[in-house]
Amino acid sequence: MDPTTILYVIVAIATVSYVFDQWLEFLNLKALRPDIPDDIAAFYDRDRYLRSLDYHQSLTRFSFISAAFSFLVSIVMLLTGAFGWLDDLLRLEIYNEIFLALVFFGILVLASDILGLPFQLYSTFVIEEKYGFNKTTPRTFFLDKLKSYLLAAIIGAPLLALLIYLIRAIGPSFWIWFALVAAAFILFLNVFYTTLILPLFNKLTPLPEGDLKSAIQHFANRVRFPLDNVFVIDGSKRSSKANAFFSGIGRKKKIVLYDTLIEKHAPEELIAVLAHEVGHFKKKHVVRGLILSVLQVFFTMFVLSLMVYNENLSLALGGSQYSIHLNLIAFSILFSPISGITGLFMSMYSRKNEFEADAYASENYSGQALGLALRKLSVDSLSNLYPHPLYVFFHYSHPPLLKRLAAIESVDGQRSTDHSQVV
Repeated sequence: MDPTTILYVIVAIATVSYVFDQWLEFLNLKALRPDIPDDIAAFYDRDRYLRSLDYHQSLTRFSFISAAFSFLVSIVMLLTGAFGWLDDLLRLEIYNEIFLALVFFGILVLASDILGLPFQLYSTFVIEEKYGFNKTTPRTFFLDKLKSYLLAAIIGAPLLALLIYLIRAIGPSFWIWFALVAAAFILFLNVFYTTLILPLFNKLTPLPEGDLKSAIQHFANRVRFPLDNVFVIDGSKRSSKANAFFSGIGRKKKIVLYDTLIEKHAPEELIAVLAHEVGHFKKKHVVRGLILSVLQVFFTMFVLSLMVYNENLSLALGGSQYSIHLNLIAFSILFSPISGITGLFMSMYSRKNEFEADAYASENYSGQALGLALRKLSVDSLSNLYPHPLYVFFHYSHPPLLKRLAAIESVDGQRSTDHSQVV
């Protein structure tokens, strides 16, 4: 295709993607139900429920504004050839292609972050603050940004430099070598994230000896989960929302509990949540997810190898000559429909895994305790109990609460039936 046609295709993809996403947001907004059934009222106070509706309305309306702004900026950049203009401007002073690409993307990332800063501040210090979630101080907010820039410089810049080098030095087969490096990096993050990355942003402390730690260790031993240590993360320094996860690959696992989770839940509920996480390990969800991520990287790099040497991509973005970094931007937009489809399948797979992990927790610990924990988490986070099915299909990595509770009750009912038959 000639550069003009490619530009039209890029603009069309960006526009269709934006319109479709906003349509889904609109559907989800209209799906909010002001009525609260009796079974929901049993654990969701009506005033709290109405507050959750107000929260999601505020979030969605704000997202309409922020998404529209981002879309307009992107379209203006594409139609005016601003990407090519920046490339031509930098070429007057920078002659090394790798350094040129690093500066080019550095400017774009910084400019994008500055333009988005008012929206980030409003989301954190107005919306999240209004509904009692925000615990982030301005100091923490901006320190997090500086640390993110540092990580981008230490990790992102070398990976980008390597990609540019391989594209220039090896030719079309570059994708194999970079995909291998990227796969190794993904594995590295899975192993060392809790040890190296997370402590840059949060404080991790070992869970003190006591009844809770003993109960966790007892459960881990009973189900033969290779538990290495249990940590508490100071999630409350940023938000009142709670979570839990485990990390590590191999025989030693680290369980991480948010301090807000420990504060708001009884030990039985905490063990049930951990049993869910153990279920992911026992069902090999983590390993399979890692394999799928690596396969995605290989597939993406292969498709990139078919497009990255096309000079017309650079010209479509306003460049005066072939430029790898301009082609990477064009590729990211042209590839987005494909990545959207693969992301959709990954979300479907993730939702299936969540049901399986819930079932494992119900079978090996307590479905009742897990259901109570999920109810509390939902109420505390003002979650949407009635998201639109299409919105769930395209955006949710976890099933909606009511579907999870129904599945848990089904497993408990089946266990009761099996037990009565045995007796």
